[in-house]
Amino acid sequence: MFVSKLDRPWIETPFLLEGILIETNDEIETLRSYCSYVYVDINKGLSPDPRYVITDAGVERPQKAEQAKPAKTRPKEGLNEYERLRKVHYKDATPFAEELQTARRIKAKLDLSLSKVLSNLRMGDGLDIVTVKAGVEEVVSSIIRNPSALSLLVQLERSDDYTYGRALSTSVWCAQFGRRLGLEHKGISELGLGGMLLDIGKVKLPGQLLNKKGSINSEEFALLKQHVDFSVRILAKTQAVPAEVLRMVATHHERADGSGYPDRLINENIPVFGRIAGIVDTYDAMTARRPYTDTLHTPHDAIVELYKGRDTLFQPELIEQFIQTVGLYPAGSLIEFETGEVGVVIAVNEMKRLHPIVMLILGSDKKPLMEFATTNLALQSEDGPKVAKALPRGAYGIRMEELFL
Repeated sequence: MFVSKLDRPWIETPFLLEGILIETNDEIETLRSYCSYVYVDINKGLSPDPRYVITDAGVERPQKAEQAKPAKTRPKEGLNEYERLRKVHYKDATPFAEELQTARRIKAKLDLSLSKVLSNLRMGDGLDIVTVKAGVEEVVSSIIRNPSALSLLVQLERSDDYTYGRALSTSVWCAQFGRRLGLEHKGISELGLGGMLLDIGKVKLPGQLLNKKGSINSEEFALLKQHVDFSVRILAKTQAVPAEVLRMVATHHERADGSGYPDRLINENIPVFGRIAGIVDTYDAMTARRPYTDTLHTPHDAIVELYKGRDTLFQPELIEQFIQTVGLYPAGSLIEFETGEVGVVIAVNEMKRLHPIVMLILGSDKKPLMEFATTNLALQSEDGPKVAKALPRGAYGIRMEELFL
């Protein structure tokens, strides 16, 4: 049977967010340990015995269980939009340790070239789209080979240039999201390029506004929102910017319920790349230290906040896919175990988002370990170490940027 809905949020369980096909008694027992009742989709699996079904008034009960078709034969026309986007099923082609070395070289090169692009743009020069595209292509190639390495490095080594730091991390998350969705290389590249250019228009805003300490007032916020128009104008004057990227930048602050800006579009009128960018940009903003606020979410808290916005601010299917992309404890997260040990997440297990790959760095006494040990929580036994909570950046005096020197 196909379980399509639980009596509690998916995010509070270890199950996949798209639903689960129950095939064994062990899976039933696991489900029972979390839920009192569930909803079954008889179009994606077998129907329960009618004696145990509670139906809504007026809903016709299936006459025979045999009439229901298994999930593998369901028609494709009913697939969600993100499923129609899926063209490729990616597998890691490079081991994490090997790709991490390549990612270091890519990031060092990007730090020089793209920072120069932004500096020249602030000085009044045009956008050097050739350099930007070349940098994004290296990002995308690394993400396709192994999505964990560069995403971890970007989180550990946040640039002091807030605008550039956000641009790079958003580009990486967009590319990683596109890989998870199964887009072809071209689509992932466009997502990565759009992520890099989302806030390019902020170079036209006053520096004192971008770097202001403390909260901003309504007039300042109205000025800040103009960065979308500035971004579109810059890209419209730049040759070789794909139309999909231009639409993505123009709509990344729109929201599914029409509460966004600048045009208050609702979900079906927002291009899918714009919807993706809205999720990624919101997540990255919550986890980056912004000049005008001291509020800094842990990656885990940011995921929970995004989940609360499904069905209102964001398309729920895409929120669920994003959580599958980054996990509840994304790469670069600090976590503390019930035993008191502290580790940093270096990779996410796509099929077990509550069980990442972790590098232990502090013992239960909160003192640095002589040697950092890596453990895959997905391979641990039931009585193995369990995550107690996520920690904010800098907890226990940990300097994240020094961990992988």
